[in-house]
Amino acid sequence: MNRRILQLLLGLLTLLAVPVSAFAASANGQLDLTHTWYGITAVIVFVLAYAIVVGEEFLHLRKSKPVIVAAGIIWMLVGIAYVSHGDTETAGNAIRHNLMEYAELLLFLLAAMTFINTMEERQVFNALRAWLVNRGFTLRTVFWVTGLLAFFISPVADNLTTALLMAAVVMAVGVGKPDFIALACLNIVVAANAGGAFSPFGDITTLMVWQKGIVQFQEFFSLFLPSLVNWLVPAAILSLVVPKGSPEAADEVVEIKKGGLVIIGLFIFTITLAVLGHSLLHLPPVLGMMTGMGLLKFYGYYLRMCEKKELDYNISGPESFEMDEIAHMVKPRYKPFDIFISMKRAEWDTLMFFYGVVLCVGGLGTLGYLAVVSEIMYDGLGATWANILVGLLSAIVDNIPVMFAVLTMQPQMGLDQWLLVTLTAGVGGSLLSIGSAAGVALMGQARGIYTFFYHLKWSWAVALGYAASIWVHLLLNSPASAG
Repeated sequence: MNRRILQLLLGLLTLLAVPVSAFAASANGQLDLTHTWYGITAVIVFVLAYAIVVGEEFLHLRKSKPVIVAAGIIWMLVGIAYVSHGDTETAGNAIRHNLMEYAELLLFLLAAMTFINTMEERQVFNALRAWLVNRGFTLRTVFWVTGLLAFFISPVADNLTTALLMAAVVMAVGVGKPDFIALACLNIVVAANAGGAFSPFGDITTLMVWQKGIVQFQEFFSLFLPSLVNWLVPAAILSLVVPKGSPEAADEVVEIKKGGLVIIGLFIFTITLAVLGHSLLHLPPVLGMMTGMGLLKFYGYYLRMCEKKELDYNISGPESFEMDEIAHMVKPRYKPFDIFISMKRAEWDTLMFFYGVVLCVGGLGTLGYLAVVSEIMYDGLGATWANILVGLLSAIVDNIPVMFAVLTMQPQMGLDQWLLVTLTAGVGGSLLSIGSAAGVALMGQARGIYTFFYHLKWSWAVALGYAASIWVHLLLNSPASAG
């Protein structure tokens, strides 16, 4: 096995230097341009762009900027390469295919983010946080409760939002206890990533697999137990060193704003609509999500009219003005609900980063690199070890380009292996703090307390959970166990 891994590493290192004549042309007419200056230049551009992405924390440069520019350069190289070979159609058709895939995911994520931002504006998450802080739990109980909630909330909300919410609870409870905050943040990152792995809504990678139609909605739940093990193993180890103590309960009161519970119901209905439309009618899930967002906009209009009436009612006397007139003169402290503010607060940097990644990977695939990598990984190592390697790569490189590359390669695998790569890509990012959006966000939220090196100190425990989750999956979901 060690020999196979060595062969893989050597193959990846020499990929740019050695022509790969075995891939002269693929079945869909794409050329192998990996040994030409077009292909080599494209890889250099992508590596440079991703080096800037990795240095985002130090450069303070949004990660979407370098990959968007890189995508444009790579596709110009693709276009020039194909035109120089007398092919004026393949490059255009390939980029349109990539843009269509991106458009579906963009609209899906925009709808989901709008719902999450609206629930946040209605104080749904703050009310949950205040309730937890007011319970007066012991530090050990807070450690387990925040991890458990992170695991079960992230499949519905995204793992980033879930991690930020639970970290706010931990930091409120653990004031003056940096060791507890760091341990609890690490636990939350692992739990949020693990919880997101068994649901199409928990992570962008699982969403991509679902939208591609490779794994059906109900089949994702086969990953529940492996995901649970992935969190429980390191959580049990970390819990042994949680400081003792029981902080005083706070006296914070947060009320959910008007319509908050209705919006939760609308979100559940929207998810149901997307799932049923995809499962029964074979329509893209984005249709159900956008329809639900349309209903949210109608309800948002109702909330806005109600709140405008309340604000107008509170302004009385001869000096009263219409709200629109006030807006021209001052910035009011209280504004009526506006659904477009929730849309504006979507994570646009992430959405634009996703655009750049999809096009960069698609461009490299059109140049022939993904065929080469697929041959090295899936034919050389076999599906199981290749999919385990995908998880390890996700700890260093963002799991979005890694998973999109696998989906673009379309290796011949059974359902059990597609579930395995979904699991490893989702939970592999927990091995390092920089391996997931949740980890990066909590390093910023608990700056100086939860750090890269603190996480690295416990990476061995996270790795045990990673290995255990793979073992449980192979035990429960492999064809041999089913037989």
